[in-house]
Amino acid sequence: MTVNRVLTDSGKSYTIFSMGKVPPEDPVMEAIRNALEASGMSRQDVGEKMGHSASSARQAVSQMLKGHDVRVGTVRRFAKALGIPLSRLIR
Repeated sequence: MTVNRVLTDSGKSYTIFSMGKVPPEDPVMEAIRNALEASGMSRQDVGEKMGHSASSARQAVSQMLKGHDVRVGTVRRFAKALGIPLSRLIR
């Protein structure tokens, strides 16, 4: 475990614990982020096309983008919402 102490501008001190190195970028998640950006669609629109309610669509996509282990079914719905083949995201 790594322990880091951070001192803020206001003089407050925080301790940050980490379980080691941050994992390298997952190629599937990188492809998902790139596809979303290239689509020009909003997170709200994509979330609704994935089947989420209007009130939770944007948050659902945002949570997916933060994930490190997204389910294949979610990636399928994402690809369908963008109108792209699943093989473009999973290599």
